[in-house]
Amino acid sequence: MSELKNDRYLRALLGQPVDKTPVWVMRQAGRYLPEYREIRAKAGDFMTLCSTPDLACEVTLQPLRRYDLDAAIIFSDILTIPDAMGLGLHFVPGEGPKFKNVIRSAADIAKLGVPDMEDNLRYVMDAIRVTRREINGKVPLIGFSGSPWTLACYMVEGGSSKDFAKVKGMMFDAPEQMHALLVVLAKSVIAYLNAQIAAGAQSIMLFDTWGGALGQSNYQQFSLAYMQQIVAGLTRENDGRVVPVTLFTKGGGQWLEVMADTGVDGVGLDWTTDIGSARQRIGNKVTLQGNMDPCVLYASPDRVEQEVSSVLASFGEGKTGHVFNLGHGIHPTVDPENMTRLVDSVHRLSEQYHK
Repeated sequence: MSELKNDRYLRALLGQPVDKTPVWVMRQAGRYLPEYREIRAKAGDFMTLCSTPDLACEVTLQPLRRYDLDAAIIFSDILTIPDAMGLGLHFVPGEGPKFKNVIRSAADIAKLGVPDMEDNLRYVMDAIRVTRREINGKVPLIGFSGSPWTLACYMVEGGSSKDFAKVKGMMFDAPEQMHALLVVLAKSVIAYLNAQIAAGAQSIMLFDTWGGALGQSNYQQFSLAYMQQIVAGLTRENDGRVVPVTLFTKGGGQWLEVMADTGVDGVGLDWTTDIGSARQRIGNKVTLQGNMDPCVLYASPDRVEQEVSSVLASFGEGKTGHVFNLGHGIHPTVDPENMTRLVDSVHRLSEQYHK
């Protein structure tokens, strides 16, 4: 077992006592940091940054140098799997990710196969290996993937969407096609995450960014069922430690109970769900992650601390069971100093709840 100087995050996910609430932030390595923007400019484009292991490692470590965070998350993108399938991922300024080749038919789906994780996606595994070496046991390293449904949304729409007309159209009109697409994506995500774990990822995040766009029955059939398959297929112990898994469906606060029944260790909450109510509903089964509104970081430092206090109080007393995070990713235009106040406030104010 490799030495880990701070295992607070892993312990909280596994329901073990901690001295204070651990904290990390979605997109903590990103555009709000001037040092990230400097590296990004040198790389030339986003995919070069992602696909160059030394650069991805450097960006992953940047927030750890500024903030007393309890975990790092590997710098990558949720769309690496579709890109490795040959869809031609590229980024359009002001519009975000786009695919040159979209999925619209059974014939398109039949061409897809599970990518070779140590060939097409080796750069992700190499980034994890380099980062584990450079992080030197300071904090755990999180690996991640997008959920099959979320990946399918991008692959069918060709990019981000407001109404999901094309992907939902396929789901309603040709459900067998949608299931065929989700099957190959679930197999790919299992292989991808297990390769990340083998490379050194010590915890896993499964991001279901667009699951909240579905109604209840369709969420369970087209999103949750495939995430449950992934959880069941993951390597859950490596390097002498349990590898915890956290599931986050944005907009999924009404489905917490079925999410908790998937076998995960943690369930992420967005800011629209009260964390105290969520604890009453599923806190005896899983650790809760979240869930401050990211826009609070646009307010004053004192207001940031006030909101941290509110979230901690809502969760309440208990020696474990909470990983502090935002309810979604940090915005690129926030003041980095407000992140300092966030992290320091979580650690300082949470001690009273862990006595």
